[in-house]
Amino acid sequence: MGGLAVFPASARPFTDAAGRVVEIPERVARILAAGPPASVMLYSLAPGRMVGWVRAPTPAERPFLAPETRDLPATGRLTGRGGTANVEAVLALKPDLIVDVGSTGPTYASLADRVQAQTGIPYVILDGTFAKTAATYRQLGDLIGDPSAAEGLAASADATLKAVADTVATLPEARRPRVYYARGPRGLETAPAGALNAELLDVVGARNVAVATGQTGLATVSPEQVLAWNPDVIVTQDPAFRKAIATDPLWAGVKAVRERRVLQAPTLPFGWFDAPPGANRLIGVRWLAGALYPDLFPEPLTEVTRDFYRRFYHVDLTPAQVDALLDGAAAP
Repeated sequence: MGGLAVFPASARPFTDAAGRVVEIPERVARILAAGPPASVMLYSLAPGRMVGWVRAPTPAERPFLAPETRDLPATGRLTGRGGTANVEAVLALKPDLIVDVGSTGPTYASLADRVQAQTGIPYVILDGTFAKTAATYRQLGDLIGDPSAAEGLAASADATLKAVADTVATLPEARRPRVYYARGPRGLETAPAGALNAELLDVVGARNVAVATGQTGLATVSPEQVLAWNPDVIVTQDPAFRKAIATDPLWAGVKAVRERRVLQAPTLPFGWFDAPPGANRLIGVRWLAGALYPDLFPEPLTEVTRDFYRRFYHVDLTPAQVDALLDGAAAP
């Protein structure tokens, strides 16, 4: 066996976000994403190195992805609740590296150690904190040997978050809208203040009305509770719900419904507002800030969207695709 084939001789140590020191091959050509946020970040930075998707893209998602990635196999997820990948399937894909982007806590570090021991494949954890998106792009770029491409995406992430943060920081309390996030087909599941699913409301300076549910994860509420909160704006991802509440007497008394300020977050190929909790929400920040404060963010969302999809998703959107994405995304 030649010297280049001996793993320790051709590896370099990498300290991941969980503080684990992992030996990384000098050449990383095939990468497996452990979960959805890692899948998004890896796709945006290095689509040609992906060995698969955590789940197969749906027919609706496929046109919004680079053609060469649409038919990659579904690998399942290694991390989080409901892990579906197995060791044999991972080995069969022959990845040089496994990457997770998300929590850096001991549970995830232990899982990474276990999978790495079972497969012999280096497994790295990167910080999935939304505010650290740019830094994580830079770390992933260093990890896979493509710092230049990573810097381009990191700089874009930095610019987006800084522009929104600097602008909303000047807003008086009276200008910060009270928002209800309506999940599900009936709109009665929500994410209370502090929950990861509604993190973007904090980022854009909005006030999440669901502050008194007594829960920190997702919560189910009643129409009466939403009416009592009486939000200025409702955000949803469900087009059927958005259409239904316009004529539903249960919702007729809610200020956001009366004033037709029900915003539908785009979801293709990845959610703009909620899931997965990854870099895909960068475009969501700019969308929501513009929808809530159109006078402060005058650049047309159509141009912002085209630029983001070209830069992060490697697709040039047609006018019809832009129109489909943004249908319902702005208040009339």
